[in-house]
Amino acid sequence: MRHLLSIADLNKSDAVSILDTASELARVSDGAVKKLPTLRGRTIVNLFAEDSTRTRISFEAAAKRLSADVINFSAKGSSLSKGESLKDTAMTLQAMGADAVVIRHSASGAAQRLADCHWMSGSVVNAGDGTHEHPSQALLDAFTIRKHLGMGGSDLSGLSIAIVGDILHSRVARSNVLLLSMLGAKVTLVAPPTLLPVGIDNWPATVSYDFDSIIPHVDVVMMLRVQQERMSDLFFPNAREYSRYFGLNTDRMASMKKGAIVMHPGPMNRGLEISAEVADSARSVITEQVTNGVSVRMAILYVLLAGGALEVGSN
Repeated sequence: MRHLLSIADLNKSDAVSILDTASELARVSDGAVKKLPTLRGRTIVNLFAEDSTRTRISFEAAAKRLSADVINFSAKGSSLSKGESLKDTAMTLQAMGADAVVIRHSASGAAQRLADCHWMSGSVVNAGDGTHEHPSQALLDAFTIRKHLGMGGSDLSGLSIAIVGDILHSRVARSNVLLLSMLGAKVTLVAPPTLLPVGIDNWPATVSYDFDSIIPHVDVVMMLRVQQERMSDLFFPNAREYSRYFGLNTDRMASMKKGAIVMHPGPMNRGLEISAEVADSARSVITEQVTNGVSVRMAILYVLLAGGALEVGSN
């Protein structure tokens, strides 16, 4: 595997291998010596043409724990913001000797374009492109679910997962549906009709408009951020109405199955899609998702640049 642009780049074996590698790397990270020499001498560029704190810092920490050199390239104040094309930027990165570029961009397909046009020889990791995909987020979500509810198996067979909220604008939802269904989970999308994308019938998931009827039967409730910055039209009457029908509050949390967990990719709109009480509750694994993100992104970089899965028990 040379690039990670979409969950579609992976088969089930690939996905499980990344998750297993992440488990081993998490074990190393929990030890006294948190760094591995694996990628010493390699250069990884974080090319973020769209704002992100959580994902950029997570990839930076992952690369540094593997002893790689990291260059952070932010769009603000850079040549990209001054009108330089993605091609010219990529050629600059190639001249710097980048072994991998982690790219986040507001345009869907930007990561694919960077990888396809042979402007640089390194690996490309999609850290979110428009409303298309965010594969590393889906992998860290699957890792978190497997850690809590995996029932001893390598995949997620037998689990029911609800993804709730702004499906239309969510690259996280698309990647998660593809990955979680590949790993054997049953996925239900819960949203108002106005926040579902065209072609949703072709996704490997069922659709419901009734959150209250779904929540008692699922093992995972994954809430999505309402992406108001991407909304040029009125997709729901007001915040109060949205929260009433599609927000996760303490009453709805009380109807969840025993052992079911609450997730959110962040950043959260507390009081809109999720209440503060739920976000901070014992059922919430939201903070843990951030922690797991470093291990999973270490695994992605390891597999792409070190050429395979980590041997179980290796040093």
